[in-house]
Amino acid sequence: MGHSIRENHTHVAPRPLAKRTRHHATRAALAAFLSVGAVGFVAGCSVTSGQETSGQYVDDATLTTKVKSALASEGSVTLANKVGVETGKGVVQLSGFVSSSTDRAKAEDIAMSVEGVRGVKNDIVVQ
Repeated sequence: MGHSIRENHTHVAPRPLAKRTRHHATRAALAAFLSVGAVGFVAGCSVTSGQETSGQYVDDATLTTKVKSALASEGSVTLANKVGVETGKGVVQLSGFVSSSTDRAKAEDIAMSVEGVRGVKNDIVVQ
């Protein structure tokens, strides 16, 4: 009628304790090695060769946050929401669309006033 499943009832003796311990130790060492390699790989992905060190990357991220915060507090929340901020090697790039040249200039002035900013590239478009 239907297919039956056969079970193999042969007895397999457990491995001696010494071999199991070595096997587990080897697996644990391999897992640790791969974990460290994975962390190094992920950290290396965020910084491309020849661009920034990981320290510069963190500093640039901090500058981006400071500029966005300054745009909101010294400008307006609307200005902060309309202006995109990216930072590379201390140079802030502003982008987005604003309604007046006054807002464009104000965003640039605010960005330049943030401590640590080396320069500003203003790509904001007035609509």
